[in-house]
Amino acid sequence: MAGLVSNDTEAQSSGDSSGKRGGWITFPFMIATLLGLSITSFGWVMNLIVFLIEEFNIKSIAAAQISNVANGCLSVVPVVAAILADSFFGNIPIISASAFISLTGILLLTLIASLDYLRPRPCATGSILCQSPSKLQLGVLYAALALVTAGAGGTRYTLASAGANQYEKRKDQGSFFNWYFLTLYAGAITGATAIVYTQDNASWKLGFGICAAANLVSFFVFVSGKRLYKHDKPMGSPFTSLIRVLVAATVKRKAVISSKEEDYHHEAKTSAAMPSKRFRFLNRAALKTKDGSVNNMWRLCSVQEVEDFKAILRLLPLWLAIIFVSTPMVMQTSLMVLQALVTDCGLGTHFKVPAGSLQVIVLISASTFLILNKWLVYPMFQKLTHKPLTPLQKVGVGQVLTILSMAISAIVEAKRLKSVENEHLMSVLWLFPPLVIVGIGEAFQFPGNIELFYGEFPESLRNTATSLTSLVIGISFYLSTALIDLIQRTTEWLPDDINRGRVDNVYWLLVIGGVLNFGYFLACSWFYRYRSNLQGDDNEQDPKDVST
Repeated sequence: MAGLVSNDTEAQSSGDSSGKRGGWITFPFMIATLLGLSITSFGWVMNLIVFLIEEFNIKSIAAAQISNVANGCLSVVPVVAAILADSFFGNIPIISASAFISLTGILLLTLIASLDYLRPRPCATGSILCQSPSKLQLGVLYAALALVTAGAGGTRYTLASAGANQYEKRKDQGSFFNWYFLTLYAGAITGATAIVYTQDNASWKLGFGICAAANLVSFFVFVSGKRLYKHDKPMGSPFTSLIRVLVAATVKRKAVISSKEEDYHHEAKTSAAMPSKRFRFLNRAALKTKDGSVNNMWRLCSVQEVEDFKAILRLLPLWLAIIFVSTPMVMQTSLMVLQALVTDCGLGTHFKVPAGSLQVIVLISASTFLILNKWLVYPMFQKLTHKPLTPLQKVGVGQVLTILSMAISAIVEAKRLKSVENEHLMSVLWLFPPLVIVGIGEAFQFPGNIELFYGEFPESLRNTATSLTSLVIGISFYLSTALIDLIQRTTEWLPDDINRGRVDNVYWLLVIGGVLNFGYFLACSWFYRYRSNLQGDDNEQDPKDVST
């Protein structure tokens, strides 16, 4: 052990290939860190809308938009963290720094909840004249939100990569991923129930304080296991080769494309002899010229690098379709919280469902169907059709379920508005069915997204490919914020008091958009051809490759 301690710095910078580090001894540290950070991040983000409305006197629609921006950052930051980890610092330092940043942010949120001068005065009961937060109060709030989002986003996917890197065998890596997702959902459910319930029924200070304690423990647990971790050496940005292809093709744009294999640059282990005919402009990047470009990495790329770039271009139309279906999903999440605030949340005489905890219905539904899909739905489908359910088919099923949930949400909201006219509150239980369907859709769509990106992206970009689903969700949150603002400006459907609005019309608008997007998705899927054999027989490129 002394040797490990003395050589820790060297191992961190150059990687430890001795086999003395890593393995299952690191598992408790990784999983405990993930659990604590998940409880922290989901504990504050699930109830953020309610916190902004009740503690900062922010109007409901504005609170939903701020929440969407924060959630968007939570989904975009992991991609940035992954690039920094792969290119410069490695996973372990990024996780350590991000966990500390998250701790700083949650401590600041706890301080905001504890000190009265950091929040505006509470609104008097029944009053419509409420004090708005000052610039100082908003500045401190936004600083806290920036820290907790950057910290949580920086650890979520890098922890998955760092944990899998501790194992040499694919079987062990697969086992870790199973535990990773189970722990992530466990933390999310705990944050969405116990933490949110504490915030609503005890105090915001105690709720944020528990999150801070969980973050602090997870930070120390992760740091204490640092000497046991296997540190991988950063290999440089995987995006560099993609940029090189674009630069080289542009520089040699006047060169004549050849049909001879020997005129193109090949690497020793390349699987492609000739560049494909799709996106022929890019073939110039691998074309050998007589101007000394052989020794210039920015003027000559391999055929495989060109084909990798093309593979990403082919996925862009499908990626757009996934973004457009994810936008209504995240928009529905925000609107559901606002609906819950004006329903009867009581279950029995002693329990009241916190509005911020409604999303746990989605988590439980998604978790349940992830298990059912693996052990029942997918095997049954393959038994009946003698073919596995493809990634695009899974995404398509998820899109149909998403559209169905929007239609049910519209019907439920119309019923709620009628109950308001009759001067009684509708039970919050009416909001459960569309949330259950959303969860089922996620159980199909999100794994399908990851499977599609991971299988179709170049091997050098597969780590980044797994984080693209997170990026899709992040972009969707921003689009959702913009769409809410547009609807507010052009209609009267989303006033601050949704009892005077028409949220049901918003849902029907999303249904129409979802149907149009699904048609676009079907068209893209029809022309798309997978690079690899889905049966697992081989990994060769489909000669009948058709680009979208």
